[in-house]
Amino acid sequence: MSSTFGAGFPGDDEVAVGEVVDDGLTADAAADAVDFDLDAVAADVEGLGSFGFTDEDAVVEAVDVAQRLQVERDELRDLVQRVKADFDNYKRREEAKRGEQRAVAAMELVRELLPVLDACDAALAQGHDDVAPVESQLVATLAKRGLVKVAEVDVEFDPNVHEAVLHEEGDGESVVVEVLRAGYLWNAHVVRPAMVKVKG
Repeated sequence: MSSTFGAGFPGDDEVAVGEVVDDGLTADAAADAVDFDLDAVAADVEGLGSFGFTDEDAVVEAVDVAQRLQVERDELRDLVQRVKADFDNYKRREEAKRGEQRAVAAMELVRELLPVLDACDAALAQGHDDVAPVESQLVATLAKRGLVKVAEVDVEFDPNVHEAVLHEEGDGESVVVEVLRAGYLWNAHVVRPAMVKVKG
């Protein structure tokens, strides 16, 4: 035999789960929120006498209802835990995606500024020192965000950051002896390799 009791259980599982996740409650708190009301069960048990149930029938029925409510509560707890885990994973994926998009956008902006930096270098090379403050401030501002200029000489040739366009015979390891065009790194990523002359 079965009967419906006035236990404090939500009528719509999906809405209850959504509310729990949005409010930031833990799975245990969500389960407690739908835990059955023992007083309500006791009141229903007392009411069974008017329908001809014996005390033993009432106890058996109450135990059965309590067990079913516990099962439903545990199922809801598991559901909330899965929904919360999925939501946390979704937030992490979205944050990682936004971080990648910001990094790509920043690198594209730096790439568009390279002609300006090249023009500053060319002007300085021709003795136009009045460009120096602008070039210095621009490079310093970008350096705070992760820009690194690759323009050193007398360093070992690194194919990851150097592009050899001229070569001079020499002994030993390949060494950069002249930088024809500066290269740039943005947060350890190569925006443009340095165009260099190599000896070795």
